[in-house]
Amino acid sequence: MINLSQPVSVIICAYTEARWNDLQAAVKSLHNQTHRPDEIIVVIDYNDPMRERVQREIAGVTVIANTDRKGASGAKNSGVRAAKTEWIAFLDDDAVAEPNWLAELLGVCTSRADCLGTGGWVVPAWAGEQPKWFPEEFYWVIGASYRGMPTEVSPIRNLFAGCMCVHRSVFDTVGGFRAEIGPLGKRPINCEETELCIRAAQKMQGKRFYFNPAARIHHHTPKERTTWAYYKKRCYSEGLAKALVTQFVGANDALSSERGHVMKALPKGVLRGLGDFVRGDVSGAARAAMIVAGLGITSAGYVAGMVARENDRVYAARKQAQSS
Repeated sequence: MINLSQPVSVIICAYTEARWNDLQAAVKSLHNQTHRPDEIIVVIDYNDPMRERVQREIAGVTVIANTDRKGASGAKNSGVRAAKTEWIAFLDDDAVAEPNWLAELLGVCTSRADCLGTGGWVVPAWAGEQPKWFPEEFYWVIGASYRGMPTEVSPIRNLFAGCMCVHRSVFDTVGGFRAEIGPLGKRPINCEETELCIRAAQKMQGKRFYFNPAARIHHHTPKERTTWAYYKKRCYSEGLAKALVTQFVGANDALSSERGHVMKALPKGVLRGLGDFVRGDVSGAARAAMIVAGLGITSAGYVAGMVARENDRVYAARKQAQSS
């Protein structure tokens, strides 16, 4: 049974005034929800002037400073500690939630006894023209939902950190987000939510996370994220992040979704792009090539990350042997 009377907090983490207009829009979208959050917590990541400005200029929010390790993961953990409710939702500071976003998330959360949390669909809000060469199978590069994700309410391995609602028991049982993985400023090392969700599922047997594509947000996509340089950087960083996740939760769970995406969605994407090219869409060939390139670069990042982890392990073992 759906129970929308459940109290829910929404946490927004922010670190730079460069996104000031985006932050205001994000908060406004929460005030316009059909199911209003019981509290909106804005966590400022080591930026006191910005924290003071939010306190002065944005009404209807609780503003706190990140008291944990600097970065997105620490800021989220600070928000969780400050939240007073059983359900805790997260929204990116550069995203706008559709009016039924929170109701759709909470509806799935409260209607399934085994639900630890629910994530929603992230739509890219292009600042400029949508690049025709950018394959939808790689929309995760810009922090958006991608082709191959479920199109109806379904169990899912992990949620997206900027568009999700999680039960407090997850944090009480397994702890918070790992600061070693989350973004820090412009460092695009993500996957902190992936590791948290896998860790929770491993420890909280019989429980699972769900995905509801009807819970939609629109994520600002600046022009600098639609370049080949950013595409390469983000793919490589994703490989490094997956290597880190593997270190904490094991390769089997850390790569389970990725294997399915590589084996099913990506080949279909390549064929679709080539088919579009044959039918007269010249950019179809570019999309197919970018899928192949993206897979190769991400794999290279993963290998580099695994080699670095092994080198660290060998070095630590040698140091321990020398001191014994």
